[in-house]
Amino acid sequence: MPGRHISRVRALYKRVLQLHRVLPPDLKALGDQYVKDEFRRHKSVGSDEAQRFLQEWEVYATVLSQQANENRQNSTGKACFGTFLPEEKLNDFRDEQIGQLQELMQEATKPNRQFSISESTKPKF
Repeated sequence: MPGRHISRVRALYKRVLQLHRVLPPDLKALGDQYVKDEFRRHKSVGSDEAQRFLQEWEVYATVLSQQANENRQNSTGKACFGTFLPEEKLNDFRDEQIGQLQELMQEATKPNRQFSISESTKPKF
């Protein structure tokens, strides 16, 4: 990514990894690895793609932060993370991104996982 984005990228990267601390362990491990791979993969993209990349990750961080706060206030003991992906947004993905999404879904839904993408036990703070 171009030089002027470096401090913004580092701050966002750290923020996302810190937010992942509220996730169940398996989901945290999967999410952390995905974040590291994506940030590494986008190191040398052009300015326009870097802007889109950062905007999307900033939205992710905001949503995850809101969900973490809601889960802390939720008295049912069930934590809920994730969001619906509209078909319009899916249509904007490149084939490579669809493949990555498919791999992520397969990994996240393996039967030996200790969590559900939409529900899991409440994290301990």
